[in-house]
Amino acid sequence: MQRALPLVAASLLMLAAATAPVVQGHNITKILAEHLEFSTFNHYLTVTHLAAEINRRLTITVLVVGNSGMADLLARHLSLLTLRNVLSLHILTDYYGAKKLHQLTGGSTLASSVFQSSGHAPGTTGYINITDHRAGKVTFGAGDDGGAPPVDFVKSVKEMPYNISVLQVSTILSSPEAEAPVAAPAPVNLTELMSKKGCKAFADLLLARPDVLQTFQDNLDSGLTVFCPVDAAVKAFAAKYKNLTADGKASLLFYHGVPVYYSPQLLKSNNGVVNTLATDGSNKNFNYTVQNDGTDVTLETRVVTATITSTLIDQDPDAVYAVDKVLEPRELFKVAEVVDAPAPAPAGSNKSKHASPPAPAGPDEAPADQATSGNSAFRTTAVGRWLAAALAASFLVVV
Repeated sequence: MQRALPLVAASLLMLAAATAPVVQGHNITKILAEHLEFSTFNHYLTVTHLAAEINRRLTITVLVVGNSGMADLLARHLSLLTLRNVLSLHILTDYYGAKKLHQLTGGSTLASSVFQSSGHAPGTTGYINITDHRAGKVTFGAGDDGGAPPVDFVKSVKEMPYNISVLQVSTILSSPEAEAPVAAPAPVNLTELMSKKGCKAFADLLLARPDVLQTFQDNLDSGLTVFCPVDAAVKAFAAKYKNLTADGKASLLFYHGVPVYYSPQLLKSNNGVVNTLATDGSNKNFNYTVQNDGTDVTLETRVVTATITSTLIDQDPDAVYAVDKVLEPRELFKVAEVVDAPAPAPAGSNKSKHASPPAPAGPDEAPADQATSGNSAFRTTAVGRWLAAALAASFLVVV
């Protein structure tokens, strides 16, 4: 019996690990919300859309600065686009916990930042020198610091190995390239853009409803993603659109706009439910599910499934994508029945061959950057059954 106990214990530990809940993704906004001394830094991560960039990455290090350090930066009255470049210099694309900082090979390393990988950093700028000095001091300095002294590591704020590390540094990193003025992009003319890129029919529908178009335009500065059906799709849908009421037509048009900026990278790396301009305060209606399979991204409304066919524009904070179908909300159109694949039924079975469609995902479900695949549950169950069998076998050893 004693010889079997280690095997039993090992099996139990493996079973516990296999059935443990999946750890969900990180959220930098919530992490920093627990520390008021970083409230200004946290605010500008959201305003510059860098918070979403941090949350979508699996491995990241954020060098945060206290409110006083941010006050010095804001006193320079940089544009929002330039401010984004400066802050993106403080986001490293690898994991550096406090322990790792003191275990650098050769005492130093060169880390890539989001600024370096953004395409806005010329040449080799945007890399950060991390140096472990004597007596436990660690410093960070931009490769193009312009002669400014490096900033000091102060403390670890939050570590989730090896996903996200939030470290406080003494002040803002200096980089002439990151601080250089950035020309503001030309304003986006939605209907003109759509008309030139294969979505003229949808643009005409918006132009016919100035009130709806104004809502789209009002969201351009804060963040907007539009899925415009191509001309062939709108033509095929014309009869259905004509039969809608005035309010129904407005809801359908609003349904193609999302009041959040989604870059192609975000769409391809996250699955989940998104709300639209048609969604009311309950957040439970007029939404759809974004699904990705490799480079293919689909939008599932439960009535139709549309595929993104091209990117018309990706200019933070706005993006416009062409889709191959008009998005039909279940609030306006009948949900299509899902037919089961033919299979031999047990004798005497009167089970219907039509399965009810799955219930729509609600707002209380995990957000897109925390969604997990159903395959994980299947694998966990399978592993659990295997380990249960192994556990039973371990008791047989005793016999």
